[in-house]
Order: sequence, then structure tokens, then C-alpha cells
Amino acid sequence: MMADIAEKTRKSPAKFLSDVKKEMKKVSWPKREELIRYTTVTLATVILMAIFFWVIDLGISKLVELIVD
Repeated sequence: MMADIAEKTRKSPAKFLSDVKKEMKKVSWPKREELIRYTTVTLATVILMAIFFWVIDLGISKLVELIVD
């Protein structure tokens, strides 16, 4: 039954690419300023999370060191 559904909905590669092109025209792309702002926020978040996990890792390492010694 699933094979029947898959076969009915299968499209030719040309039709698929045509549909993709139509959908891409509907996409609302960000302006340059928005893109810069989003990128800055993303990088800042990644850096802060990396620092946070580095500090947590350092703390756990020191704690384990104290327990083992």
C-alpha cells in the first residue's frame, strides 16, 4: 500500500526542479543588515556556549582531580 502511494506521488526530476524553482521564488530572503545581525547573534551565542561548557568542563575536571587525589 505504501509503495502504491509513493509511486503515485513520484515526480520526474524535471518536474521536481521546476517545483523547487517556483518555491524558491516565494522565499523571503533577509536584507543585508538582517543577515549581519543574525550572523552576529549566532556567533556570539556559539562563543558564549563554548565558554560556558569550557568552564563547566574545567570545574568537573578539577572536582574529579580532587576526588582521585
